[in-house]
Amino acid sequence: MKSLLNPRNAVVALVIAGLLLLPVYSAVSGNLFILTMFTRIVILALAAASLNLIMGYGGMMSFGHAAYLGIGGYAVGILAFEGIGSGFIQWPVALIASALFALVIGSLSLRTRGVYFIMITLAFAQMAYYVASALSRYGADDGLTIYKRSSFGPLVDLSNRTQFYYVCLACLFGGIYLIRRIVNSRFGLVLQGVRSNEQRMQAIGFNANRYRLVCFVISGTICGLSGALLANNTDFVSPAVMYWTRSGDLMVMVILGGMGSLFGPVIGTIVFLVLEELLSQVTEYWALIMGPLLLLIVLFARGGIMGLLGRFSRG
Repeated sequence: MKSLLNPRNAVVALVIAGLLLLPVYSAVSGNLFILTMFTRIVILALAAASLNLIMGYGGMMSFGHAAYLGIGGYAVGILAFEGIGSGFIQWPVALIASALFALVIGSLSLRTRGVYFIMITLAFAQMAYYVASALSRYGADDGLTIYKRSSFGPLVDLSNRTQFYYVCLACLFGGIYLIRRIVNSRFGLVLQGVRSNEQRMQAIGFNANRYRLVCFVISGTICGLSGALLANNTDFVSPAVMYWTRSGDLMVMVILGGMGSLFGPVIGTIVFLVLEELLSQVTEYWALIMGPLLLLIVLFARGGIMGLLGRFSRG
């Protein structure tokens, strides 16, 4: 019982409670901006959690993860543009398109290791970026406006801020639960074994690349869902969402919160985006302040924020 009562679990419980009660605070205070901001945070936290699956548990440093955000977003945007507004069609298409793209990237990039793997994932993401920039029918560089959010009939109204927020939050919690089931399953234990010692796992009969590829596809599919949510949130999708700097932001969120921890990416996303918002109100050169702050956290909090809280727990 005492092991459950520690700073790390307390912070996680407070964050979960805060996320669940945020719309209530927004309604009581009349502060609609905080609900809008945290809707974006929840969506990107799901993308960061999907990256953590391959980076924190699988040891695959992908620098092209934002491509799935764009693919999921464009699946929703293009179908809406062509007159197909049903979320029952848009969202499965976003998931399937992301999964297929991840399958192609994974099949090629997982033949390499180290910096070569990173560069191949980056190259594919940039290729997706330039393809989207060339889609003149769908706005090209200017992006594509989505005039109506995905429709789920009487089940849920995504144009309602509160309902949409809770849909995003349900997807985040569902994604984290799925990742938890994966990493604690036989598949997940093999995957973590491959990350630690690939040669030994190969020697006892496990096909390392097969396990990595399945994990890579699952991660890309989850991020594609995040892209579909993001397109509905902004009512807009553009090639910029899949640029390599967005992949870098997702990596920072994961590292900041703590790689290989279930709730670390959520904490990292909240801290990163809240700091970005607060500092941008102080100066337009907010990145000059954000950079050293993140560097200090990485240097003095090995394992990210969750690792730091874990040391307090052991202390």
